[in-house]
Amino acid sequence: MLKREDLFYQFKNGDEKAFKFYFDKYLENIIGFCVQFLYDEDKAKSVAQEAFIKLWVNRGKLVKENGISAFLYTSAKSDCLNLIRHNKVVSKYKDVKLQEYEDKLNLEVLDALQFDPLHFSELELLIEKAINDLPIRCKEVFVKRRKEDKKVFEIAKELGISIKAVEANMTRATKELRLKLAHHIPLILMVFINL
Repeated sequence: MLKREDLFYQFKNGDEKAFKFYFDKYLENIIGFCVQFLYDEDKAKSVAQEAFIKLWVNRGKLVKENGISAFLYTSAKSDCLNLIRHNKVVSKYKDVKLQEYEDKLNLEVLDALQFDPLHFSELELLIEKAINDLPIRCKEVFVKRRKEDKKVFEIAKELGISIKAVEANMTRATKELRLKLAHHIPLILMVFINL
């Protein structure tokens, strides 16, 4: 039976059996660690395997055996966080693309209605002014619901009010906006603020 110190030095010198010992010892723990970040076992396995590849490549830099687990956990954590950041960027990109597509559709609707494009920005200003003129609580609820696309229960929790209060403010906001804007451009309202 090899001493732990000898095993570590064999690993540092490129012994594959020594590497397999550490691989078998830490793999499940590293995967479990990654799952806590990613909530996806396949991705966690992939990140864990990548951590072992980096360990093998950098084995000569390690000074002590306990540096192996520290290296693996640090590498795995870093890769998990990078993956999370990447997914957020991808998600944001998809949201931007979706918004661009919606804007394109809105312009197609305007063209179909033979609406003067110059009035488009005027319409947006009218809508923004009408929203800004709403009572404070109505405005907060409306913006969170329509612009931030939040659920009623999320808004209630954020603002510290009941779900019924959110619904009442939303009803009031919608009614006031219809009254202020409906006589300007009735058809276009449906496109822009889904009243």
